[in-house]
Amino acid sequence: QVQLEESGGGLVQAGGSLSLSCAASGRTASSRAMGWFRQAPGKEREFVISIDRNGDKAYYADFVKGRIAISRDNAKNTVHLQIHSLNSEDTAVYYCAAARGANHDSRPGEYEYWGQGIQVTVSS
Repeated sequence: QVQLEESGGGLVQAGGSLSLSCAASGRTASSRAMGWFRQAPGKEREFVISIDRNGDKAYYADFVKGRIAISRDNAKNTVHLQIHSLNSEDTAVYYCAAARGANHDSRPGEYEYWGQGIQVTVSS
């Protein structure tokens, strides 16, 4: 069993940056790839970025290309996300997720555990 808790969301001005963290508990957390997804009102949940078990490789969606960074600290069971140059389309609930396996993946079905989500609102 893996439990996930997101932190760091809130209200951010357009053009600014956002930092989110995910704290994981459970003995298998560090052996899993981790991902971030988001869901805007009236839209389906979409993939944002994922990182493999060792933190060596990341895979991200095109809409965050060039303005996103992810890292993980397996000793502390935490994952950190930064998104820059925010715009109104980044407004959404952001979810941290733990994958079934060790490699990064963009498919929601490949994630076994999910956090409750945290609201991010970008104001113009």
